[in-house]
Amino acid sequence: MSQSVAAKRYAQALFELAQKNGQTGPIQEDLIELKKVFQTNKELGQLLDSPRLKTAKKKELLADLFKGANQLILNTLFVMIDKKRIDEVVNLVDEFTAFSNDAAGIAEAKVYSTRLLTADESQAISTAFAQKIGKQALRIENIIDPSLIGGIRLQIGNNIYDSSVSAKLERLKRDLIGS
Repeated sequence: MSQSVAAKRYAQALFELAQKNGQTGPIQEDLIELKKVFQTNKELGQLLDSPRLKTAKKKELLADLFKGANQLILNTLFVMIDKKRIDEVVNLVDEFTAFSNDAAGIAEAKVYSTRLLTADESQAISTAFAQKIGKQALRIENIIDPSLIGGIRLQIGNNIYDSSVSAKLERLKRDLIGS
């Protein structure tokens, strides 16, 4: 999650409007695509942040690029252009996702494993750990890490649950050596 107060305010306003209009899901999907565009095309952010391009031209460019996007998202982008905060788009998406997840009782989790987890394994991990942290479900991002040797390492926010073979071996080594 970002540390940007401005992004959080824009995300909260957009989230409240999305909830009011019953469009939280579709808006979140569009925002994820928007984030990908801004992350892969750094030049777009630089162009939209440039003082050489007039505000009206920037809005026209955004309207053309994202003509299939939800109007609430476009309006948010237009306000961000007006307020010279377009550089906060990626942070806005992260904050919106956090609001959406919190409202749905979902937490983001990274699961490090030596191989890709099956759907059943992901579901079992989600069910077991969601209860531990007081959420209804986990949205799992599976990251392959061969250095674990076996087992998994789970990260939810700042909490790490490590049941990997490499971590167990490291603990055993510390116990045997006494350091």
